[in-house]
Amino acid sequence: MSITKEYELVGMQKISEAVAYTLKEMRKFAQPGITTKELDNYGGQILNDLGAKSAPYLTYGFPGWTCISTNNEFCHGIPSNRKVLKEGDLINIDVSAELGGFWSDNGASFVIGNDVNKHQQLVEASKQILHKAIFNIKGGVRIADIGLLIETEAKKRGYKVIKNLTGHGVGRSLHEEPSEIANFRDKYNTTRFKKNSVVAIETFISTTSTYAETLYDGWTMVGNKGGFMAQHEHTIVVTDGKPIVLTEMNDIWN
Repeated sequence: MSITKEYELVGMQKISEAVAYTLKEMRKFAQPGITTKELDNYGGQILNDLGAKSAPYLTYGFPGWTCISTNNEFCHGIPSNRKVLKEGDLINIDVSAELGGFWSDNGASFVIGNDVNKHQQLVEASKQILHKAIFNIKGGVRIADIGLLIETEAKKRGYKVIKNLTGHGVGRSLHEEPSEIANFRDKYNTTRFKKNSVVAIETFISTTSTYAETLYDGWTMVGNKGGFMAQHEHTIVVTDGKPIVLTEMNDIWN
């Protein structure tokens, strides 16, 4: 969407703070010994208390309030009573929701407890690359150039990017134009970021794979060559200068 009126910015701030707060609290709650379903129910209750509705459930009938992926799962993991979090697990939580007709999206990968499986370097790379990408975005910048920046920064650190998972426009629905904000230079995408537009910027930084494939459950995605992936995501408003990071409250950079 494009922000043209004050009430639209206020609406986007309210829903963005709701999803950001939910993600932040879920990260605190996640610990060894709890199931991903317990974690999802915790996040779902927070959204409900804030008056927000789960976006994946509303839009796609997703079997959970949030997407929770662990270890070799890249994204869209289904919360489960059978999946118990363990020390050193790599986990990704993606929280998106609707409130008052406005939609926002954010996500983070992190390590449960101590980094016994050595995932923290990947997590840090994803966070740092997202920060650099977002603060290079302003009205008129080519989307493909931000994709090139993300891929270049990943390669510098010895990582790859997932080419079929992208950021996207957001605001009046979960996915809007621009429909693809890729993590690589898509030479066919000549679109530029527009001032006052709302977009969800996501990193998909991988150890081994370059494409994500959907498992038999119809939701969970894993790498075409295995390995691990870290994702971080903020919803922002594009300006002529520094973007407004609507989901900054999630503290994923701290």
